[in-house]
Amino acid sequence: MDDLKTTLDTLDEEDKQALAAFIQRQKQKAFRKDLELLHLLQLPKPLTSDQIIARLYKNDPNPVAYYALRKRLMRHLSDFILLKRMAEDTTASAPIMGMLALARYLFEVRLDKLAWAYLRKAEKLAQANEQFDLLNTIYNLQIEKAENEFADDLDLIISKRNENKLGADEEERANIANSIINKRLRDVRKQGSDVHFGRIIQEVLKEYGLSEAVSKRPALLYKLMSIARSAILAGKDFLSFEPYIIKQYHETEQQYGFSKANQYYKLSLLYMIAHVLYRNKKFTESVHYLEQLKAGLEGDGKGHYAHFYPRYTFLLVANLIFLHRNDDAIKLMEHLLHKAKLTLSTKDQLTAQLGLSFSYFTQGAFGKANRVLMSIKRSDKWCESKMGREWILKKNLGEMIIQLELGNIDLTLNKIRSIERVFKDLLQQPVYSNVNRFLDLIKVLIDNPQAVTTPAFMQHVEEKLAYTTFERTDIQEISFYAWLKSKMYSRSYYEMLLELGSGADAIVEGQEV
Repeated sequence: MDDLKTTLDTLDEEDKQALAAFIQRQKQKAFRKDLELLHLLQLPKPLTSDQIIARLYKNDPNPVAYYALRKRLMRHLSDFILLKRMAEDTTASAPIMGMLALARYLFEVRLDKLAWAYLRKAEKLAQANEQFDLLNTIYNLQIEKAENEFADDLDLIISKRNENKLGADEEERANIANSIINKRLRDVRKQGSDVHFGRIIQEVLKEYGLSEAVSKRPALLYKLMSIARSAILAGKDFLSFEPYIIKQYHETEQQYGFSKANQYYKLSLLYMIAHVLYRNKKFTESVHYLEQLKAGLEGDGKGHYAHFYPRYTFLLVANLIFLHRNDDAIKLMEHLLHKAKLTLSTKDQLTAQLGLSFSYFTQGAFGKANRVLMSIKRSDKWCESKMGREWILKKNLGEMIIQLELGNIDLTLNKIRSIERVFKDLLQQPVYSNVNRFLDLIKVLIDNPQAVTTPAFMQHVEEKLAYTTFERTDIQEISFYAWLKSKMYSRSYYEMLLELGSGADAIVEGQEV
């Protein structure tokens, strides 16, 4: 495996172009071998080392020069990724590290007064953002330079350092607790047991003396809720997570509040709450929390606008569809994709395209829905590296249904066979059991379309699909089920989706949804 190529392949096209420009940052040249190597490593068909050497050094193949060139390109890549991560850092660690580096440089060139000024700025910012490790580094440098005429009192510095050590120790215990909680939740999922995440979390927090610290420190609360949410997303048990995260959020907000430095965590928690409410079909309540999120983006959290606004839009659009406002949902998504003065990340771009396609489909505009998906000029394998397999599965299911609506039976059957082959391992998992059954029902629908509206087929569907109650059925599964049911009852898809989304119909015989 070529580690350099593997690392380069993690970059999207925009980042690869930025890397090429970064390599030329110090001296522009019409021809550079490191840029040529970068291009050769990105060719669709991978080249061997010998082939690359032959192309780089046509007249005199030079393996020694080639490996030196690889090291230079890797240094460029490492520096580029470091600066990129610092630019994307949502915490204050990047500017603090920058001030620390500048202070060290200023000490070296004997500009001590200015160096101490930057050290104090770094300390203040690190304190406000609970950056305990960086604070420790700052205090150690202050102690080292304590004899300087511009220095603070040494006893005061040592006192602050010792106090910071307590916070750092708490941070370390929290990291250990997070890892243990994560492991226990994974073990429970593997055993197939119910995930009593609240009890597991409280037991570990008590063991490490962190019960009160979580409410005081939004960063710890955010980490814990992220871990619990991951367990919920894997098992799709959203009902039990909803009251837990809402209770934890409001306890922190009422008792301690969220400082300006903690807005990222506040916005993240608000998004988690809005998301779980949506998945539990509480659309109006979800929008209520999204409104709080948007107010935060327009207030103290405006520095996080680019990160959160696309997510806010995606979730608001999803809610609006179930609130009889699909036209508004389409306008919002079109604006985000084409008119918003915001550069979308690759993940956000793909999410927006899939979301807009679904909204068009809901409207009955199947051609538009198909064109949006066709505008994704990337292979499924590439998209999977960015979005994950479940996202690709949803995209493929959407493409299959669109082709069926457009009357392209052969393309539909090809897509079904492709899904069954590519996602065979995924579809064997219990949480995806209905996908296999759904595909089988589509085949029946294609083979005998006249039978779809018969009582026999309806009974077959009810027996085939393993739904329990409306409250415990994932809303994304309902979206697919609503399409099938619209065919059975000869009604519009959107009408049936709204009916099921409001819980007004039955998913299984004799039970309310």
